[in-house]
Amino acid sequence: MKKYRLLLLLWLPLAINAQKVEFEEYDLNNGMHVILHQDNAAPVVVTSVMYHVGAKDEQPNRTGMAHFFEHLLFEGTKNIKKGEWFKIVSSNGGKNNANTTDDRTYYYEIFPSNKLELGLWMESERLLHPIIGQKGVDTQNEVVKEEKRLRIDNQPYSRFLENVKKHLFKKHPYKGTTIGKMEHLDNATLNDFLAFNKKFYIPNNATLVVAGDINIANTKKMISDYFEEIPKGKEIKRNFSKEAPITQQINAKAYDPNIQIPAIIAAYRTPSMKTRDSRVLDMISTYLSSGKSSVLYKKLVDTKKIALQAGAINLSQEDYGTYVLYGLPLGDTKLDTLVKEIDQEIQKIQTELISEKAHQKLQNKFENRFVNANTSVEGIANSLARYHVLFGDTNLINTEINIYRSITREDIRNVAKKYLNPNQRLILEYLPEKK
Repeated sequence: MKKYRLLLLLWLPLAINAQKVEFEEYDLNNGMHVILHQDNAAPVVVTSVMYHVGAKDEQPNRTGMAHFFEHLLFEGTKNIKKGEWFKIVSSNGGKNNANTTDDRTYYYEIFPSNKLELGLWMESERLLHPIIGQKGVDTQNEVVKEEKRLRIDNQPYSRFLENVKKHLFKKHPYKGTTIGKMEHLDNATLNDFLAFNKKFYIPNNATLVVAGDINIANTKKMISDYFEEIPKGKEIKRNFSKEAPITQQINAKAYDPNIQIPAIIAAYRTPSMKTRDSRVLDMISTYLSSGKSSVLYKKLVDTKKIALQAGAINLSQEDYGTYVLYGLPLGDTKLDTLVKEIDQEIQKIQTELISEKAHQKLQNKFENRFVNANTSVEGIANSLARYHVLFGDTNLINTEINIYRSITREDIRNVAKKYLNPNQRLILEYLPEKK
């Protein structure tokens, strides 16, 4: 049995290498970056556009604009009437959506492949002919407020990341939230929205991905027809303030009216997602808290029964990362006790090499994630856009797994020693708010 398991482990990397994602990329004259991936296995096509604009690009007194535009740009265009966008998509057998982060905004449609031209036309309409008027702004203002009420205001533990980031980041705009402050949106004028669109929704700040059952030459012709005429915008210059290193533990408290059980959070500011160290931190968080056999769950929840939940999250972003360790106490367990128990496991990683078996298990998990991320044209389109926009290297869709494969047990120990120290962190007591 061991022999067959060994053969499987040896075969897996070869199988993954055989699944190389082929793509072609080029720039239009107006600066729009285009990435094409042909896969004729099924009659499906994805048309997507990722704009390099997120919450970090907003003015300090106009937060929430990037997320707001995710909604606003479905309002309609000169050639698509208000309320018709989703009807057009669904009536042609498609589906669509959009999402926003601190770093980028992503729009996509999934259509039968004979509707490729429709998808391209709709995305060109969003870029060339959006209707941004007061009526649409007022409508989407209420939509965003309702979303905030449902997802944040009335959800337990939904503000813990907001409170973590405002203490870890003093200068960089990551100190805010993606959804922003509602009073900022209420106070924004129509000119504010028009200016945001003019600055960021330009072809030279956009990456168009077409993936699926396509003919490359025909697709290029359609892309040229629909996007080449769009005028290039002014170059966007970013110069975000750099954060000073954290050299002394920060202690803070936050209150949530929607919880009855407190939580303790240890959070660290870590490097950009583009770095190798960030990938190592991905592995450390998986080692600590991926599944019921993981270190923190097994120790705190299963064995000692002092926590309802415990885990680690590596939130990787374009400029910085946020590494979070957390625990919810069981019974009369003190929050300080959870911190001590979690710290013990971090210290073990910092001073001892994890076992070869644990390291191999991590490698297998990351191989599996890599495969699963690119099993559909939808996933491939997202990955192609993300790697180009946020990493500046589209081919990471094929090569990033090699970075994870190269991570050694010594790397895990050294990165833990470099970033996960008490004098480099925030300790946040996340407490029930007494009414």
